[in-house]
Amino acid sequence: MPMNPTTSTPLTVAQAMQHARQQGVDRLDAQLLLCDAVQQGHAWLLAHGSDELSPPQQSRFLNGLARRTTGEPLAYILGDKAFFGLTLAVSPDVLIPRPDTETLVEWALELIPEQAATTVLDLGTGSGAIALAIQHHRPQAKVSAVDASEAALRMAQANAQSLNLPVEFRHGSWLTPVAGQRFDLIVSNPPYIAEGDPHMAALGFEPRQALTAGPDGLDDLRQIITTAPEHLQPGGWLLLEHGYDQPVAVAQLLAERGFSNVSTRFDLGGQPRCTGGQRPR
Repeated sequence: MPMNPTTSTPLTVAQAMQHARQQGVDRLDAQLLLCDAVQQGHAWLLAHGSDELSPPQQSRFLNGLARRTTGEPLAYILGDKAFFGLTLAVSPDVLIPRPDTETLVEWALELIPEQAATTVLDLGTGSGAIALAIQHHRPQAKVSAVDASEAALRMAQANAQSLNLPVEFRHGSWLTPVAGQRFDLIVSNPPYIAEGDPHMAALGFEPRQALTAGPDGLDDLRQIITTAPEHLQPGGWLLLEHGYDQPVAVAQLLAERGFSNVSTRFDLGGQPRCTGGQRPR
């Protein structure tokens, strides 16, 4: 018989999982919501199926479940997301870090010598994912990060403090906050979805300003590529994440701006995900 639990009807761990299935919530998502509610791991759930949830635990679980059934991303409900070995706090003020973006971090790390004080700039940092991952794996690097959203910067700064990583954060649009400065490496995962793209319907919980960029999705990429050379040291690199259908356009923009050694990297799904180039020495 289908259950219709309320916060006043005690549920066991097993019944809570059954209720989640009846609500159409993925089993793994339900387990994660339940682990969050009881503050235990998956193994505990398996061994305590007959245990009743306390009222606060049940309320937290049912609230999370209700949010998930509306399509709200699990990362926003739980309040964190794993990225490149780090656990980052996230909220609807920032884009949820994706595994695809780890392609950009891997490429950046290849270009940064382990013991060098390489200067790195992350544009549109959001939660701070890229900048913090780079700083974590290259502690000698001097990493700065910029975002136009004050709310996003607060989230990134909180993540940096939690992880004890000395990234410097600045508020402003793209390269404006670093006027007169040059870097060895600039990285960015800017908005690159075209306005009106049908995929936007599935991203309604995430900040639109972090996703779309003009009729073809290239507005912010054009701006970054146009202004980046004057902020790069001779021989410095610019690495950009983009859509699966944009590598040719981004490579052309880089070439037209005088970048050399332009190439594209592919994500775990085999899609072209990042394109970069080097400022001539």
